[in-house]
Amino acid sequence: MSNQTSIERMDKTIAALKDSFNAIRTGRASAAIFDKVRVDYYGTKSPLSQVATISIPEARSIIIQPFDKSLISEIEKGIQVADLGLNPSNDGKVIRVSIPPLTADRRKELVKQAKTIAENSRTSIRNIRRDGNDDLKKQQKAGEITEDDLKKMEDELQKTTDKYIAEINSIYDAKEKEIMD
Repeated sequence: MSNQTSIERMDKTIAALKDSFNAIRTGRASAAIFDKVRVDYYGTKSPLSQVATISIPEARSIIIQPFDKSLISEIEKGIQVADLGLNPSNDGKVIRVSIPPLTADRRKELVKQAKTIAENSRTSIRNIRRDGNDDLKKQQKAGEITEDDLKKMEDELQKTTDKYIAEINSIYDAKEKEIMD
């Protein structure tokens, strides 16, 4: 495994962290909270964004306008099944979702959830570093790289690891601040 492979794996870990954080609902309206919502569209489970327009007219409300009006009940069902803690209502044309303010206990729970996700991401990054170091040691034993190369590449991998851990910490800090606001 090359250093480039490690970097690609670490990038995927960061992308997965961001996806997970997008699914954590804060007190503000955001179209990203519907990323995991799937709607039964003529027998196919489709992402909500492919069957409707999601707009945010105010900080605590979301309007979902289906491209096909017959999908309104399916969209409502999809939102309820996604277990987002939201109650959609419709007027026959659009679905309105109001985002209730978060209680202090719920905020603490969400921060704890975000902290766990961030820690799992840090662990993934460290595991990628370990795999990379193991691979480098195998290459050195096989005579593909010198001991000096091994040391230099391990140092590079450690610097890369530190950079990604710092990025995870930064993303987590921003999410924590967003939840607590």
